[in-house]
Amino acid sequence: MGSTKRITIMAMLVAIGTISSHLIWLPAGVAKAFPIQHSINVIAGILLGPGPAVIVAFAIGLLRNLLGVGSLLAFPGGMIGAFFAGYLYSRYQKTWTAALGEIFGTGVIGALLSVPVARLLLQTSAAALAFVPPFLVSSITGAAIGLAVVAALRKTASARL
Repeated sequence: MGSTKRITIMAMLVAIGTISSHLIWLPAGVAKAFPIQHSINVIAGILLGPGPAVIVAFAIGLLRNLLGVGSLLAFPGGMIGAFFAGYLYSRYQKTWTAALGEIFGTGVIGALLSVPVARLLLQTSAAALAFVPPFLVSSITGAAIGLAVVAALRKTASARL
């Protein structure tokens, strides 16, 4: 895939992620669960690989925070999930591994890393169990959506996955 096409896909995913954050999110304590971010992580991981997927997740998190519709917890959750989605897909070439990477990366590791972020930057004393369940629910839902979108893209004549 050419660099211009890669950048175009990245820009479209950032735009979709940023715009949809105004529409679809769930309250999760001090965090905002954002299933569309998880679906974008799976899509970006499959289409672009781990590095660009992390950049997309960072850009969406940054824009959401600048627009006041995100929290600082978007960074550890989104970026780690994107990395694992891209890494596992590149390693095994199976779409379900990207979904598994997103769920494990965000739902477990991202949730656990959110605890010190919440304590240091958000001045909350939330325990790990405060983040793991909502992060898991959101990442499972989003990963399923991401898999459905990738399956639909594969059926079109213009998609070259």
